[in-house]
Amino acid sequence: MARTVLNHADISRALTRIAHEILESNRGATDLVILGIPTRGTVLARRIAELIQRIEPSAPVQLAGSLDVTMYRDDLSRSGIRMPSPTELPPGGIDGRTVVLVDDVLYSGRTIRSAFDALSDLGRARAVRLAVLVDRGHREFPIRADFVGKNLPSAASERINVRLTEVDGGDDHVTIEGGAE
Repeated sequence: MARTVLNHADISRALTRIAHEILESNRGATDLVILGIPTRGTVLARRIAELIQRIEPSAPVQLAGSLDVTMYRDDLSRSGIRMPSPTELPPGGIDGRTVVLVDDVLYSGRTIRSAFDALSDLGRARAVRLAVLVDRGHREFPIRADFVGKNLPSAASERINVRLTEVDGGDDHVTIEGGAE
């Protein structure tokens, strides 16, 4: 049975906090790029960029983009066929800018490691930060998120499900299911 751990209001508050923390850390929106990792990370990146633009009216109009990591993954042979998504960068690219990678769930760190490889093929960022809606632990790589919506310790046998209106329809929510009942 799935248990809801974040509802729409919780997600909205978490993203608003993350947007404020990004602005504080970067001292504004200058030279900031927000790149989401498809699929849900891209949606979250766009939402965070919209919040930053509301908070900081001088922020660039095109702040968000997406970074496809499909061909950089180390599990392609085990996970079956994946359809790559386009990588879309805001005008000006990433050179000399602070890039905030956004994903829905941070688990082993393998997706983020792939993102670092993909990012290095696009240019040289001044700094790279990581924002996630949920950090569930169980890292296999020494990767830590700079901005976290919710820390959600979980068993490896449990599954975290993020549902966002733009991708899944219905209301935004995060559930956890499985594990020892």
